[in-house]
Amino acid sequence: MTLIEANFDGIVGPTHNYAGLSFGNVASFAHAGQVSHPREAALQGLAKMKYLADLGLVQGVLPPQERPDVRALRRLGFDGTDRQVIERAARQAPRLLALTSSASSMWAANAATVAPGADTADGRAHFTPASLSTTFHRSLEPAATGAALRRLFADPERFAHHDPLPGGAQLGDEGAANHTRLEAPGAAHGVHVFVYGRTAFGADARRPRQFPARQTREASEAVARLSRLSPDQTFFVQQNPDVIDRGVFHNDVIAVGHRNVLLYHESAFADGAAIVELLDRALEGTLAAVEVSASEATVEQVVGSYLFNSQIVTLPEGSVALIAPLEAREDAATHQVVERILADDNPIASVHYLDVRQSMHNGGGPACLRLRVPLDEDDLGAVHAPCILDQDLHARLSAWVERHYRDELRPEDLGDPALMEESREALDQLTEILKLGSLYPFQRI
Repeated sequence: MTLIEANFDGIVGPTHNYAGLSFGNVASFAHAGQVSHPREAALQGLAKMKYLADLGLVQGVLPPQERPDVRALRRLGFDGTDRQVIERAARQAPRLLALTSSASSMWAANAATVAPGADTADGRAHFTPASLSTTFHRSLEPAATGAALRRLFADPERFAHHDPLPGGAQLGDEGAANHTRLEAPGAAHGVHVFVYGRTAFGADARRPRQFPARQTREASEAVARLSRLSPDQTFFVQQNPDVIDRGVFHNDVIAVGHRNVLLYHESAFADGAAIVELLDRALEGTLAAVEVSASEATVEQVVGSYLFNSQIVTLPEGSVALIAPLEAREDAATHQVVERILADDNPIASVHYLDVRQSMHNGGGPACLRLRVPLDEDDLGAVHAPCILDQDLHARLSAWVERHYRDELRPEDLGDPALMEESREALDQLTEILKLGSLYPFQRI
């Protein structure tokens, strides 16, 4: 069974800013403190979604989360009216205000792990929101993520929803950024590859020394159990700890898979050759492994250009395309790699370069912006239809962004209570456009 791989992209939120919150994310740290452009960022994200929809792919949208997170600030001891909470946090703890104002839910690859019904024991698609427990600003997201996913995928006969994993860093789960589903042509089910950075309880196990390994093997195993995946079709693969220390904070920064194609850097995995052989056997000899050597492009070059944070998609006529950031074309080494891949004997037949620079400056390329949701035709029919992008929805969302988003946002602007009010007004109207009801906490007061 060949499933429809729908892409659900996160809409960039009105508080998109560069606070440099993500330790280990080179781009995030490099642009910390710079002026961001929320309107441009949101329009770039919508343009990317429309581009894929125009290619004939199923493209959905995920709503941004409410930011600033006033409830989190109250839990941190700031009181008064909502405006006073913002003002007091700005004066007393601006870093906490920045953390609770992050628009990082835009990177929907971290939203959840999805297993389609074709692969699960009960025949339902399973959704597990990522716990994101390694970083404070992202740990605020899972509950709202789960609520949104339950609205979009509501039919209990077709979709199963789980709570995020409990616990702290020992069960650190970063969602689909460290998960890939592969399938052999014509196969009845897929193969699930969970990539982890460290084991939680193995003191002698290999792990990075400088930056945190955000995904643990134990977390990946728990998500696989919740998803009711067959152990015979589930593989747990360790990321190379050395590349984590060089800025590869998620597997999707150095490898990307789709159907029977695996595009990866030779330094991606702790034991790359053995892993590729294992996956080829699992796909009955049909794995199209496309390796990029360090002599072609260094880890630093692929991190800087986000070549592997491209999407691989199958177009309606059956050809396979790479959806890459402009930076991968502008960097001479990675551009040459792409040209070599297109010329070689592998399924990737074309490349489409897209401008998502505002996201890239915070460390998120095309693949970061989307959650892959494999669905069959009946599943797709049960999805909340107002969140599936078409020409009309793109036009309405673009006009909504133009009305509500600021052109520029400086770090000190996060302390402006008007930003909170503007954001709430925008989100209130968004739920009307997407017919999501009272999704946000401020709507339920």
